[in-house]
Amino acid sequence: MHLGPDSPATAAAFHGFLRQAAAQADALILAGDLFDAWTGDDIGLASPEPWLRAALNALQQVSARIPLWLGHGNRDFLIGPALARYVGARLLTDPALLDTDAGPVLLAHGDQYCLADRNYQRFRRIVRNRGVQAAYLALPVAARRRIAAWARGRSRSANRYKTQTIMDVTPHAIATALREAGPDVHALIHGHTHRPGRHALTVDNRACERLVLPDWDLDHTATPRGGWVVIDTEGLHLHQPDAATLAEMAAGQASK
Repeated sequence: MHLGPDSPATAAAFHGFLRQAAAQADALILAGDLFDAWTGDDIGLASPEPWLRAALNALQQVSARIPLWLGHGNRDFLIGPALARYVGARLLTDPALLDTDAGPVLLAHGDQYCLADRNYQRFRRIVRNRGVQAAYLALPVAARRRIAAWARGRSRSANRYKTQTIMDVTPHAIATALREAGPDVHALIHGHTHRPGRHALTVDNRACERLVLPDWDLDHTATPRGGWVVIDTEGLHLHQPDAATLAEMAAGQASK
Protein backbone atom coordinates (compact mmCIF):
# COMPACT_ATOMS: atom_id res chain seq x y z
CA MET A 1 0.00 0.00 0.00
CA HIS A 2 2.94 2.36 0.64
CA LEU A 3 0.73 4.74 2.63
CA GLY A 4 2.10 8.20 3.23
CA PRO A 5 1.14 11.88 3.26
CA ASP A 6 1.13 12.06 -0.56
CA SER A 7 -1.28 9.15 -1.19
CA PRO A 8 -4.75 10.30 -0.08
CA ALA A 9 -6.69 8.50 -2.82
CA THR A 10 -4.80 5.26 -2.21
CA ALA A 11 -5.49 5.56 1.51
CA ALA A 12 -9.20 6.18 0.93
CA ALA A 13 -9.55 3.07 -1.25
CA PHE A 14 -7.52 0.99 1.19
CA HIS A 15 -9.66 2.15 4.10
CA GLY A 16 -12.68 1.05 2.10
CA PHE A 17 -11.08 -2.34 1.64
CA LEU A 18 -10.46 -2.56 5.38
CA ARG A 19 -14.14 -1.91 6.08
CA GLN A 20 -15.08 -4.70 3.69
CA ALA A 21 -12.57 -7.09 5.20
CA ALA A 22 -13.79 -6.41 8.73
CA ALA A 23 -17.35 -7.14 7.64
CA GLN A 24 -16.71 -10.18 5.45
CA ALA A 25 -13.46 -11.93 6.37
CA ASP A 26 -12.53 -14.24 9.25
CA ALA A 27 -9.06 -12.67 9.50
CA LEU A 28 -6.88 -10.17 7.65
CA ILE A 29 -3.17 -10.42 6.91
CA LEU A 30 -1.19 -7.46 5.53
CA ALA A 31 2.09 -8.75 4.12
CA GLY A 32 4.35 -5.73 4.44
CA ASP A 33 4.83 -2.24 2.96
CA LEU A 34 1.70 -0.98 4.61
CA PHE A 35 3.64 2.29 4.97
CA ASP A 36 5.99 3.90 2.48
CA ALA A 37 8.42 4.38 5.35
CA TRP A 38 8.52 3.57 9.06
CA THR A 39 11.36 5.00 11.12
CA GLY A 40 10.32 3.48 14.44
CA ASP A 41 7.22 2.93 16.56
CA ASP A 42 8.25 5.71 18.93
CA ILE A 43 8.23 8.29 16.14
CA GLY A 44 5.13 7.03 14.36
CA LEU A 45 2.98 6.78 17.48
CA ALA A 46 4.19 9.84 19.36
CA SER A 47 2.16 12.38 17.41
CA PRO A 48 0.72 10.84 14.24
CA GLU A 49 0.09 13.09 11.26
CA PRO A 50 -3.56 13.14 10.09
CA TRP A 51 -3.00 10.58 7.31
CA LEU A 52 -1.30 8.20 9.74
CA ARG A 53 -3.87 8.70 12.49
CA ALA A 54 -6.58 7.81 9.98
CA ALA A 55 -4.73 4.65 8.97
CA LEU A 56 -4.17 3.61 12.57
CA ASN A 57 -7.84 4.19 13.39
CA ALA A 58 -8.88 2.11 10.38
CA LEU A 59 -6.65 -0.76 11.51
CA GLN A 60 -8.04 -0.55 15.04
CA GLN A 61 -11.55 -0.86 13.66
CA VAL A 62 -10.53 -4.03 11.82
CA SER A 63 -8.87 -5.66 14.84
CA ALA A 64 -11.94 -4.90 16.96
CA ARG A 65 -13.91 -7.30 14.74
CA ILE A 66 -11.47 -9.89 13.32
CA PRO A 67 -7.88 -11.04 13.94
CA LEU A 68 -5.36 -8.75 12.23
CA TRP A 69 -1.79 -9.68 11.31
CA LEU A 70 0.98 -7.34 10.13
CA GLY A 71 4.02 -8.42 8.12
CA HIS A 72 7.24 -6.53 7.47
CA GLY A 73 8.06 -5.06 4.07
CA ASN A 74 11.21 -3.60 2.63
CA ARG A 75 9.87 -0.10 3.44
CA ASP A 76 8.47 -0.72 6.93
CA PHE A 77 10.65 -3.50 8.34
CA LEU A 78 11.02 -1.46 11.55
CA ILE A 79 7.37 -1.96 12.49
CA GLY A 80 7.52 -3.32 16.02
CA PRO A 81 5.46 -4.63 18.92
CA ALA A 82 4.37 -1.17 20.06
CA LEU A 83 2.60 -0.46 16.77
CA ALA A 84 1.07 -3.94 16.77
CA ARG A 85 -0.32 -3.40 20.28
CA TYR A 86 -1.58 0.06 19.36
CA VAL A 87 -3.71 -1.21 16.47
CA GLY A 88 -4.59 -4.55 18.11
CA ALA A 89 -2.61 -6.67 15.64
CA ARG A 90 -0.04 -9.44 15.84
CA LEU A 91 3.26 -9.47 13.97
CA LEU A 92 4.06 -12.10 11.37
CA THR A 93 7.33 -13.83 10.71
CA ASP A 94 8.62 -13.51 7.15
CA PRO A 95 8.04 -15.96 5.61
CA ALA A 96 5.08 -17.38 7.53
CA LEU A 97 3.43 -20.75 7.06
CA LEU A 98 -0.35 -20.34 7.25
CA ASP A 99 -2.76 -23.12 8.17
CA THR A 100 -5.78 -22.23 6.01
CA ASP A 101 -9.06 -23.67 4.75
CA ALA A 102 -7.27 -24.25 1.44
CA GLY A 103 -4.40 -26.12 3.09
CA PRO A 104 -0.96 -24.87 4.13
CA VAL A 105 0.11 -21.68 2.35
CA LEU A 106 3.50 -19.98 2.50
CA LEU A 107 3.28 -16.19 2.77
CA ALA A 108 6.17 -13.75 2.36
CA HIS A 109 6.73 -10.12 1.53
CA GLY A 110 8.81 -11.33 -1.42
CA ASP A 111 11.91 -9.15 -1.46
CA GLN A 112 14.02 -12.00 -0.08
CA TYR A 113 13.43 -13.91 -3.32
CA CYS A 114 14.82 -11.21 -5.65
CA LEU A 115 18.31 -12.71 -5.60
CA ALA A 116 19.42 -11.23 -8.93
CA ASP A 117 19.44 -7.79 -7.30
CA ARG A 118 22.65 -8.39 -5.38
CA ASN A 119 23.06 -4.81 -4.23
CA TYR A 120 19.61 -4.84 -2.68
CA GLN A 121 20.20 -8.21 -0.99
CA ARG A 122 23.41 -6.85 0.52
CA PHE A 123 21.50 -3.82 1.80
CA ARG A 124 18.73 -6.07 3.11
CA ARG A 125 21.15 -8.20 5.13
CA ILE A 126 22.56 -5.07 6.74
CA VAL A 127 19.28 -3.37 7.68
CA ARG A 128 17.63 -6.58 8.89
CA ASN A 129 20.49 -7.14 11.36
CA ARG A 130 19.13 -6.65 14.87
CA GLY A 131 22.26 -4.82 16.02
CA VAL A 132 22.05 -2.37 13.15
CA GLN A 133 18.37 -1.80 13.83
CA ALA A 134 19.00 -1.19 17.52
CA ALA A 135 21.73 1.35 16.67
CA TYR A 136 19.44 3.11 14.21
CA LEU A 137 16.52 3.27 16.66
CA ALA A 138 18.85 4.78 19.26
CA LEU A 139 19.58 7.77 17.01
CA PRO A 140 17.78 11.10 17.42
CA VAL A 141 14.55 11.50 15.49
CA ALA A 142 15.99 14.02 13.03
CA ALA A 143 18.90 11.74 12.19
CA ARG A 144 16.62 8.76 11.58
CA ARG A 145 14.45 10.80 9.25
CA ARG A 146 17.46 12.04 7.28
CA ILE A 147 18.77 8.51 6.88
CA ALA A 148 15.36 7.22 5.81
CA ALA A 149 14.97 9.99 3.23
CA TRP A 150 18.47 9.29 1.89
CA ALA A 151 17.73 5.56 1.62
CA ARG A 152 14.44 6.16 -0.25
CA GLY A 153 16.12 8.54 -2.67
CA ARG A 154 18.97 6.12 -3.26
CA SER A 155 16.51 3.28 -3.90
CA ARG A 156 14.49 5.31 -6.42
CA SER A 157 17.64 6.35 -8.26
CA ALA A 158 19.04 2.81 -8.39
CA ASN A 159 15.75 1.30 -9.58
CA ARG A 160 15.71 3.52 -12.67
CA TYR A 161 18.60 1.52 -14.09
CA LYS A 162 17.51 -1.98 -13.04
CA THR A 163 15.85 -4.35 -15.47
CA GLN A 164 12.53 -6.00 -14.65
CA THR A 165 14.35 -9.34 -14.49
CA ILE A 166 16.67 -8.09 -11.76
CA MET A 167 13.79 -6.70 -9.71
CA ASP A 168 11.64 -9.82 -10.07
CA VAL A 169 11.91 -13.00 -8.02
CA THR A 170 14.48 -15.65 -8.89
CA PRO A 171 12.78 -18.94 -9.85
CA HIS A 172 15.14 -21.18 -7.90
CA ALA A 173 14.56 -19.05 -4.77
CA ILE A 174 10.83 -19.69 -5.06
CA ALA A 175 11.38 -23.42 -5.56
CA THR A 176 13.72 -23.54 -2.56
CA ALA A 177 11.20 -21.72 -0.36
CA LEU A 178 8.41 -24.13 -1.26
CA ARG A 179 10.70 -27.14 -0.86
CA GLU A 180 11.84 -26.01 2.60
CA ALA A 181 8.25 -25.29 3.65
CA GLY A 182 7.45 -29.00 3.33
CA PRO A 183 5.92 -31.48 0.89
CA ASP A 184 2.35 -30.51 1.82
CA VAL A 185 2.83 -26.87 0.80
CA HIS A 186 1.72 -26.19 -2.77
CA ALA A 187 1.17 -22.42 -2.73
CA LEU A 188 3.23 -19.29 -2.09
CA ILE A 189 1.77 -15.80 -1.85
CA HIS A 190 4.03 -12.75 -1.95
CA GLY A 191 4.06 -9.10 -2.96
CA HIS A 192 6.92 -6.61 -3.39
CA THR A 193 7.50 -6.92 -7.13
CA HIS A 194 4.41 -4.93 -8.22
CA ARG A 195 3.85 -7.60 -10.89
CA PRO A 196 0.56 -9.21 -9.81
CA GLY A 197 -0.37 -12.54 -11.26
CA ARG A 198 -0.72 -16.27 -10.83
CA HIS A 199 2.07 -18.63 -11.86
CA ALA A 200 2.16 -22.42 -12.04
CA LEU A 201 5.39 -24.26 -11.27
CA THR A 202 6.61 -27.73 -10.39
CA VAL A 203 8.71 -28.41 -7.30
CA ASP A 204 10.04 -31.93 -6.75
CA ASN A 205 7.38 -33.37 -9.07
CA ARG A 206 4.50 -31.67 -7.26
CA ALA A 207 2.32 -29.01 -8.85
CA CYS A 208 2.58 -25.67 -7.07
CA GLU A 209 1.47 -22.12 -7.66
CA ARG A 210 2.74 -18.64 -6.85
CA LEU A 211 0.34 -15.73 -6.40
CA VAL A 212 1.74 -12.20 -6.52
CA LEU A 213 -0.20 -9.53 -4.67
CA PRO A 214 -0.92 -6.23 -6.44
CA ASP A 215 0.44 -2.98 -5.08
CA TRP A 216 -2.01 -0.15 -4.43
CA ASP A 217 -1.74 3.22 -6.20
CA LEU A 218 -4.56 5.64 -6.96
CA ASP A 219 -2.45 8.80 -6.73
CA HIS A 220 0.58 8.56 -9.01
CA THR A 221 -0.60 6.58 -12.01
CA ALA A 222 -3.05 6.98 -14.88
CA THR A 223 -4.36 3.47 -14.22
CA PRO A 224 -5.43 3.05 -10.56
CA ARG A 225 -4.60 -0.35 -9.14
CA GLY A 226 -5.00 -2.42 -6.03
CA GLY A 227 -6.05 -5.89 -4.99
CA TRP A 228 -5.88 -8.78 -2.58
CA VAL A 229 -5.99 -12.56 -2.28
CA VAL A 230 -8.88 -14.40 -0.66
CA ILE A 231 -8.24 -17.84 0.85
CA ASP A 232 -11.25 -20.08 1.47
CA THR A 233 -12.34 -23.70 1.20
CA GLU A 234 -12.41 -23.43 -2.59
CA GLY A 235 -8.79 -22.33 -2.85
CA LEU A 236 -6.87 -19.10 -3.48
CA HIS A 237 -8.46 -16.24 -5.40
CA LEU A 238 -6.60 -13.19 -6.74
CA HIS A 239 -8.80 -10.09 -6.89
CA GLN A 240 -7.79 -7.05 -8.97
CA PRO A 241 -10.75 -4.64 -9.04
CA ASP A 242 -11.04 -2.15 -11.88
CA ALA A 243 -10.63 1.61 -11.49
CA ALA A 244 -14.37 2.18 -11.02
CA THR A 245 -14.58 -0.36 -8.20
CA LEU A 246 -11.54 1.13 -6.50
CA ALA A 247 -13.17 4.55 -6.75
CA GLU A 248 -16.32 3.17 -5.13
CA MET A 249 -14.23 1.68 -2.34
CA ALA A 250 -12.59 5.03 -1.80
CA ALA A 251 -16.04 6.62 -1.54
CA GLY A 252 -17.24 3.88 0.81
CA GLN A 253 -19.91 2.75 -1.63
CA ALA A 254 -18.72 -0.70 -2.69
CA SER A 255 -21.03 -3.45 -1.56
CA LYS A 256 -18.59 -6.33 -1.94
